[in-house]
Amino acid sequence: MRFGVFDHLDRGVADLGALYEMRLSLAELYDRAGFHAYHQAEHHSTPLGAAPSPGIFLAALAQRTKRLRFGPLVYTLPLYQPLRLIEEICMLDQMSGGRLEFGVGKGISPHEVGFYGIDPAEAQARYVEALAMILEGLRLGAEGGELSFNGRFYNADRVPMTLAPKQRPHPPLWVGTSHVETVPWAAANAVNIVGNLPAARMRPLVDRYVTEWRALGRDPASLPCIGMSRHIVVAETDAEALAIARRAYEPWRAAFMLLWETRGGKPPNAMVADDFDGMVAVGRGVAGSPATVRDWLARDLVASGANYLLCRFAFGDMTLHEAARSVSLFADQVMGDISARAKQVEAVA
Repeated sequence: MRFGVFDHLDRGVADLGALYEMRLSLAELYDRAGFHAYHQAEHHSTPLGAAPSPGIFLAALAQRTKRLRFGPLVYTLPLYQPLRLIEEICMLDQMSGGRLEFGVGKGISPHEVGFYGIDPAEAQARYVEALAMILEGLRLGAEGGELSFNGRFYNADRVPMTLAPKQRPHPPLWVGTSHVETVPWAAANAVNIVGNLPAARMRPLVDRYVTEWRALGRDPASLPCIGMSRHIVVAETDAEALAIARRAYEPWRAAFMLLWETRGGKPPNAMVADDFDGMVAVGRGVAGSPATVRDWLARDLVASGANYLLCRFAFGDMTLHEAARSVSLFADQVMGDISARAKQVEAVA
């Protein structure tokens, strides 16, 4: 079992500079606490994402941490010129000593890609084509070659690949998914997956991935991360943690829903409840004392079968003190014991 952090870097703090410093300070704490990776969302023209250029923020994070792996979850590929992103990936991976995790996707919001003049109906095709070009460019960079690519949206004619990533042939790939149909491709290409799903809906993805992995004759011990994310708040008592979570969730939800409510449509598979109690009810969040959170997550992880948990510790108007205390309590009293407790729950079940 591994633990990571997912962060929208939403605009809950009024001062933008203070928000960046808060998140960088928390990254230092994640690093010391032994979290596997920090995953940052990419959003545009919305208070949901105050770091619309992930590479800039992650470059700063790379300098403030030593062991913590990091990456976008995801780069919204239709918004990037692939040649430009190839160079950014190489720089980030080299500057961090090979700690970059490469998350990719087409973007959840048609409004956001539309702001950039991209037809949302073409986003999936652009994503697939851009990813193919980027992976080929990264491979050739490691070999010192030239990239030629002829696609519908992107083209390159013998472009020298003068940079290479530290990790060969490329940093580990990540995708977000809620569909079992995507799992065979992910397993065949050893792609890490994350689902924003309750345990019961996450289980089919996990089971399919494990089945596909075994069918390929691969070592179960080398199974990629199959993760899910949860809003998590830990405090000394259940009442205190719930009070923080309920308060902080309101501005986070308002930011999440803003473009959908003002521009129309609904976020696909997001399952965003009206309040934090609703998130708890659908199995997407937990707030409480270390014992409460530990027991809840142990049951949740057993039910889902996931081997990776992405924790949302900072959201909405949560203060640095509140988030840092939550992380510290989680690291000291939850994280180290949760695998053993999960096994106990599984044995009883």
